[in-house]
Amino acid sequence: MSAVRVVAPFVLTFGLFVTFHGADSPGGGFQGGALVGVVVLMLAFAFGIDPTRRWLGSWIVTVVAALGLVVFAAIGFGSVALGGGFLQYVRYPLDHPTKLGIEAVEIGGIALIVAGVIVGLFFLTAAGPGGEES
Repeated sequence: MSAVRVVAPFVLTFGLFVTFHGADSPGGGFQGGALVGVVVLMLAFAFGIDPTRRWLGSWIVTVVAALGLVVFAAIGFGSVALGGGFLQYVRYPLDHPTKLGIEAVEIGGIALIVAGVIVGLFFLTAAGPGGEES
């Protein structure tokens, strides 16, 4: 428990770093989202799965994953609405639309989806078949 209290903030910070710098360096939304999700798993292993599930709440996990999906779809279909193809960033009237579009998809979409799915699958697996979810 003491080790997780010390290590978790650093892992979370590194996960956010990997997410935000993914377009310019190795890493990205998937790797950063996985690291952020693992922080919750570390807390669950250290302090108990059920207390962590109650503290976090299943609705937060669902909202995080759903928000990521909405952001990804909005960016993708936004370019379709502007007369381009799905995720054709150059249709957006911005300076450097491709760079900004990729970063928005990685940070606002993929990272949230991956973190939400990792935590959600962990809690569902821990509950077991027919297990209760809070």
